[in-house]
Amino acid sequence: MTSSIISESTKTRLDREVAKYPVDQRQSAVMACLQIVQEEQGFVSAESEALLANYLGMAPIAVHEVTSFYNMYNQRPVGKYKLNVCTNLPCQLRDGYQALHHIEKKLGIVMGETTTDGLFTLQQSECLGACADSPVILVNDISMCSFMSNEKLDQLIDGLKSAEAKV
Repeated sequence: MTSSIISESTKTRLDREVAKYPVDQRQSAVMACLQIVQEEQGFVSAESEALLANYLGMAPIAVHEVTSFYNMYNQRPVGKYKLNVCTNLPCQLRDGYQALHHIEKKLGIVMGETTTDGLFTLQQSECLGACADSPVILVNDISMCSFMSNEKLDQLIDGLKSAEAKV
């Protein structure tokens, strides 16, 4: 795998991940490899998808299908804080859309956009698997925030902004 967009340390990590699988099943490492590329670049570009497809012996569309199916892979640059709001039916019934609209108003963006300061990207999520805890927000694909009333949403966003001001 050779490309100036993939660093040598990332290539080493990819090789380590692929080595976990039998030679004829290299494609099994696709999700881990996408995550590694995203960690280095912040998102998975079409060029990175093509490189991974070649490296793993997969059709480029097969890699793109994985990238586009899962919310955890960013297909374009995102803000420092990616907020995924669950709006699947059970969450809709428990104010998921209300939470999404509250965040849109607070940040001055609509779902799918990034704030002009590059701090927040707001995304809709199909299901975060915490229906009973709705409204649910997933921050940076890591931290799940449950029972997010408007007040708690304001505290979350203001807290993240405040933390940035101290940096």
